[in-house]
Amino acid sequence: MTLSAILVEDEVNSREILRNYLDKYCPAVHLVGEAGSIKEADALIRSKKPDLVFLDVEMPFGNAFDLLDQMPERTFETVFVTAYNEYAMDALNNHAAYYLMKPINIDELIKAVEYVIQIRQKEVELQDRILKPKLNKVDGKITLPQQDGFQVLNVADILYCKADDNYTEIFLQNQKILVSKTLKYFEEALTDYTFARIHKSYLVNVNEVQQYKRGKGGSVVLSNGQEIMVSASKKKDLLSYFE
Repeated sequence: MTLSAILVEDEVNSREILRNYLDKYCPAVHLVGEAGSIKEADALIRSKKPDLVFLDVEMPFGNAFDLLDQMPERTFETVFVTAYNEYAMDALNNHAAYYLMKPINIDELIKAVEYVIQIRQKEVELQDRILKPKLNKVDGKITLPQQDGFQVLNVADILYCKADDNYTEIFLQNQKILVSKTLKYFEEALTDYTFARIHKSYLVNVNEVQQYKRGKGGSVVLSNGQEIMVSASKKKDLLSYFE
């Protein structure tokens, strides 16, 4: 698979280094343009519609996050390239597929590209197909602690779970239950069922996924109409549930 890509970097020397690395070590990447500012990048991305954007954080007249804010419906993957590690959390919150530190480590660059290729390959593979979870058995029950005892739920009735600090909100079709357990607890308790951790705050029942949307990190629409964002770091794991 070939990935069309754009480099967004204001330093000419840094652009040249990354371009040479991609040409030598990442033959699957086809550069379709380069930009040295937010304004140039905006126009270039909209015209070329790349699969992947290598994005420096700090640039004149704005930064990478200003650019991404202008593109809420973006369909490309983003690899941040920066000399500053303090942007890692912001990059994660903006659904970056990978975070590369300068000077660029070639092995990490190759990993970043391979990760995006794997995501794209799976998305293409799953298009125009009847999907079914690899595991469709959801028979079972789970107990939820309460002040006066515990409540018993059918696992299949759970649509998704949402983290709320040290609590978890359990969402059913017409009910929400707050439980004094962490999301990590439910991720482990439901590991043998079709539940996927798609975000640091969400665990979803894959059997209830009705639609997958590309964009940012992507999102899923559940059977009750609820749309939940998918972290770029979790997208590959989610797609692996389908065959």
